[in-house]
Amino acid sequence: QVQVVESGGGSVQAGGSLTLTCAATGYIFSIADMGWYRQEPGNQQELVARISAGGTTNYFDSVKGRFFISRDNAKNTVYLRMNDLKPEDTALYVCMANLRRTQTTNWEVLWGRGSQVTVSS
Repeated sequence: QVQVVESGGGSVQAGGSLTLTCAATGYIFSIADMGWYRQEPGNQQELVARISAGGTTNYFDSVKGRFFISRDNAKNTVYLRMNDLKPEDTALYVCMANLRRTQTTNWEVLWGRGSQVTVSS
């Protein structure tokens, strides 16, 4: 069964850093975009960062210069390095992967369960 699994979340003080890891496991024919979204209490899910298979990146304005997304295609894994964390970064960070299970199946977007990041003042 193909799954998307996140790890690396936790609690840090403002100004600290964390690195999130997301791996798509199981047999996967191909993965296109991968990225991170976050869900803050009472808010809709919003894009944090996204990276294409070719390495093109996209960031939410408030994290530019602080967060950096990268991927390892050989491992079907995406990373999010978060620096200078702020209390407003507190959220459930959810990984997504746009993938194709086989060459005869449709492209689909899979979501992880999320990894909690809590930043204290």
